[in-house]
Amino acid sequence: MTIKRQSAEELLGLNKFAVDEGHPHIVLDKSICAKCQEKPCLVVCPAVLYTLKGGEINFDYAGCLECGTCRVMCKNKGITSWNYPRGTFGVAFRYG
Repeated sequence: MTIKRQSAEELLGLNKFAVDEGHPHIVLDKSICAKCQEKPCLVVCPAVLYTLKGGEINFDYAGCLECGTCRVMCKNKGITSWNYPRGTFGVAFRYG
């Protein structure tokens, strides 16, 4: 048996996402995020969906793995709403 080492991008590419356009399951209050000094979301998201551009936090929920790590680590409550996507939407893990 051989084990092939894959990058995070390759592993994430194995998943299938059904994006619920217009109904984000995670909502940020960017004014709270702007005041956050630590910005843990930039380092804890395994899909690297949080980015910092021009001092503002941006988030793309389209590739979310629904792990909830950002919700747990956001101590300043910049994430004002976190819910699982509606039925038939969200991530489908193809290999476990």
